[in-house]
Amino acid sequence: MNLRSNESSAAADRLEDAVRGSAAALMSSQKEDGHWVFKLEADATIPAEFVLYLHYLDERDPPLEQRIGVYLRDIQDKTHGGWSLFHGGEFNISASVKAYFALKAIGDDIDAPHMKQAREAILAHGGAATSNVFTRTLLALFGQIPWKGVPVMPVEVMLLPRWFPFHLDRVSYWSRTVIAPLVVLMSLRPQARNPLKINIPELFTIPPEQVTNWYLDKPRSYWAYVFRGLDRVLHRVQPYFPQGLRRLAIERAVAFVDERLNGEDGLGAIFPAMVNSVLMYDLLGVPKDDPRVVIAKKSIRNLVVEEGDRAWVQPCLSPVWDTALATHALLEAGGPEAEDSARRAADWLVDRQITDVVGDWAVRRPGLAPGGWAFQYANPHYPDVDDTAVVMAALDRLDPERYAESIQKGAVWLRGMQSEDGGWGAFDAENTAHYLNHIPFSDHGALLDPPTADVSARCVSVLSVLGERQTDPVAKEGVAYLLKEQEPNGSWFGRWGTNYVYGTWSALAALNAAGLDHDHPAIRKAVAWLLSKQRDDGGWGEDGRSYWDGEPQGEGSVSTPSQTAWALLGLMAVGETRHPAVARGVEYLIRTRTDEGLWDEEHYTAVGFPRVFYLRYHGYRQFFPVWALARYRNLTAGNAGPVLHAL
Repeated sequence: MNLRSNESSAAADRLEDAVRGSAAALMSSQKEDGHWVFKLEADATIPAEFVLYLHYLDERDPPLEQRIGVYLRDIQDKTHGGWSLFHGGEFNISASVKAYFALKAIGDDIDAPHMKQAREAILAHGGAATSNVFTRTLLALFGQIPWKGVPVMPVEVMLLPRWFPFHLDRVSYWSRTVIAPLVVLMSLRPQARNPLKINIPELFTIPPEQVTNWYLDKPRSYWAYVFRGLDRVLHRVQPYFPQGLRRLAIERAVAFVDERLNGEDGLGAIFPAMVNSVLMYDLLGVPKDDPRVVIAKKSIRNLVVEEGDRAWVQPCLSPVWDTALATHALLEAGGPEAEDSARRAADWLVDRQITDVVGDWAVRRPGLAPGGWAFQYANPHYPDVDDTAVVMAALDRLDPERYAESIQKGAVWLRGMQSEDGGWGAFDAENTAHYLNHIPFSDHGALLDPPTADVSARCVSVLSVLGERQTDPVAKEGVAYLLKEQEPNGSWFGRWGTNYVYGTWSALAALNAAGLDHDHPAIRKAVAWLLSKQRDDGGWGEDGRSYWDGEPQGEGSVSTPSQTAWALLGLMAVGETRHPAVARGVEYLIRTRTDEGLWDEEHYTAVGFPRVFYLRYHGYRQFFPVWALARYRNLTAGNAGPVLHAL
């Protein structure tokens, strides 16, 4: 009896040391003003595009380019020779073409072993002509392929009425901000300055001008054939569009960009839109010293990450998201120092609530008062439903009276953003014109922002704890949406985190917050699925392959700290704290801590666009494991009762 008591006490002490040490390590990276911002890494495409952007403008920065070259070589996959969309992923033609092109522009010899290996891999996969639309657009801007290799997207789309089948209001925020300046480029068809005259003919299996069919994707519906026919017509008639109409459309595009330029945070606060805005201004002859050009270029430079002899470029910055999630972790860890840190973070977050700008979301929700939070430092036209819910949950848990005004404004906006089916999209309501994902321009299939289970779950979670459980009509509709969206195997799809582990954690937290009995069949089925995906080392891991049809769900090559934390948080949310699998998962997290008290995580556990663009949040390996360990400590120190918080 004493031996067991001593063992139990030692385990509790070990857990407590882990929670305190890891919380302290997390707090050490907090900025003086109270916020956190961790690196946000994508694949090779963003740093490669940055290099080519400098060459397009003839504004080269050779020392910086050399450091980016080090990074691109570092992340080249030595097994297949090209570049992947996520760590350990399969060869990707578009990422590989851009990386090769950038390295050649930097000065790498095409006969160097790494370039030869990449070139052979690209040719073996059909060559550069088989790249996606965005890559082919870049190649056309550099004169590497003819413009017939790119779908027509005329600038005149800026003049279409809202009732028309295609309109910017019908696509997602990220598509909107990328397209508005891009259609100017695609219509006027400039050529990059390309001062070193870098060309890549060696990446084509046949000369690009001899390619007869540029429609590469297998048609996914009848709509694809309709849109391809329309694209062929537009290729023929576009040169005859009235010039007066074109000038008006260009003015409309420029006005759209000017209004949303967003200072040093950039158009849409995302890299592709920022670059397109600079290229648009350049094409239209806007002087380099024009404040719009100066600030747009600075917004791009702000995304560069310097790491000694190497550098890379982020797709955007994630301070609000990082700060809100770190706050939840510290509130779970508890203690005076952690609570003080959380309060400073909350005050920083409150200052970034968007209450004075009616953004693009208002097209579908006219009259709705603003009150959301953006993902980045600033992005007032595009507050994020997911961030808003997570911030509100943190404020409510920390001090509902002190932050009552912010919580109330956020709740009004969040409720108003619910879609008709009961779910929530990330930035817009009713963004569900699914036929648009079949236009040739949208070969990535991510033109829209429909409701998803993970975002909806967060909204259900926070609205449930703000109101009376099981009586809030908006939350009840959200619960019905989640139950409808459950996969046959018991999991939920994760749109913004990889993947079914993320979605299932999100949904279980929401169903618990909404007051569903833990014996509900949907919950029991989800628990069984999560338990079945635990790996031999006690952790959970799932990679980006799970977004493709026919690939295993909830599985990957290794366990990861962030995904293990999600699984544990999901299981504990529905009363499984005492399950042996939870203890094994906790042991995995304690065992894999680094000397600094945090965790390493090379694998990507988030996603921008499934099957197209993946993300590695460097903060995920820090705050999610702290959160899970602290919750386990808190529940096992008591009677392992229900989780009473939104998340």
